[in-house]
Amino acid sequence: MEQNVSNWMDQYSRRHVTWYVKRLSANDTQATGAHQGGPLVSKRIAFKVLPELKRETVKNPDVRFDLFVDSHSDDRRRARMVWYNNRLHQDPRAGKISRSPKDEVRMTRLGGQQSALLDPDNTGALTVFAFVGLDDGTAQCHTWICRSFLEEELVENYLTGPLEPGKHAVWVPFHEGLPAQYPAPKETIRGCWLQPGEVPSGWLKKFPAGEVLARRAIQLLPAGETGSDARMLQRRDCEYELFQSVEEVAELPVIRKGFSSMSRFLGKANSVLQRRKSRAGRSLELHVREILIEEGLQPEHDFEHGVESEPLRKPDFLFPSQAKYRDPDFPESKLRMLAVKTTCRDRWRQILNEADRIRLKHLLTLDRAVSENQFREMVASGVQLVVPKPLVGSYPKAVQPQVITLEDFIQEIKSL
Repeated sequence: MEQNVSNWMDQYSRRHVTWYVKRLSANDTQATGAHQGGPLVSKRIAFKVLPELKRETVKNPDVRFDLFVDSHSDDRRRARMVWYNNRLHQDPRAGKISRSPKDEVRMTRLGGQQSALLDPDNTGALTVFAFVGLDDGTAQCHTWICRSFLEEELVENYLTGPLEPGKHAVWVPFHEGLPAQYPAPKETIRGCWLQPGEVPSGWLKKFPAGEVLARRAIQLLPAGETGSDARMLQRRDCEYELFQSVEEVAELPVIRKGFSSMSRFLGKANSVLQRRKSRAGRSLELHVREILIEEGLQPEHDFEHGVESEPLRKPDFLFPSQAKYRDPDFPESKLRMLAVKTTCRDRWRQILNEADRIRLKHLLTLDRAVSENQFREMVASGVQLVVPKPLVGSYPKAVQPQVITLEDFIQEIKSL
């Protein structure tokens, strides 16, 4: 009998279970053609759920475990978790020094192309790895690969918030505190992660809106020699750090005090969820708008943000303006639209009817990759993918030449 994701999450929300949640990268699914494919797993989590893996004196130690991909009922096998620890075993005397020594943990022996985890079409899919501790000290892993936008939304709501591309979340059911734990970055951007004494007092009385945090990130990382693509990514990372650090200072004392009733706990969890969703929903738009201005495009003259093309249809950005778009004498060849979506798997179809006069829809995403099949479907539907330059290399090689960067898009707008 086929499960649904809600029942599956309820089933694995119990003691002795640790969730590790991420979006499958193109390297995870072997969409890039990499030799060592298989999902990358946080070392900290891998060592926690499979303690035998942490054997520093052994080169590339591994542990076998039972893996069940429950979203794809026939996908079950004896998998392998391996710690590629070449960095600890470099021998200068042997004259064999790797230029890029590995220090990472991956799941392997998944069954090749028969595995849903190695299916290139699952690139970008939100995936939950639920590691279940067994009485004999070992663990097995039950996995759910989200098959639709609705399933992703259900999982993110369960985790109390959207999961940023390239990030991961950890949840230990019945652990003290709110459900989702989003690890603080190992290396923070200078000035972006605020210590308790650095958080403005007004922000603790009323949590700062996304616009306020975006403005602070822009102030900390002003326009300079950094290209527009890298600058936008750095600012978003900075804003995310600001948000996480303020949330920790504002909410952690409340959580540690505990709750007198379930309704109070659920009320706090819902408040956190809505705030995280609100920030994630607006963040990218705010930073793109600022980049457009910094690159010499004038609001209301060269572009408009958040205006309707047709009634009840609102692309994120319309070029050059709503008035020009609605002027039948203005040439269609000089019209452009830009939709922005942090992740685009399945969501890209939402933009297809946003501006009828514009045949080629530009879509900016921060997704680390899409599958070749999905990309071909986008192209056939009249979607031009816009990917920040530092992320292009994570896409399949066949896709890379066909995407454009934000800088490319801005130059195209200027040429009009």
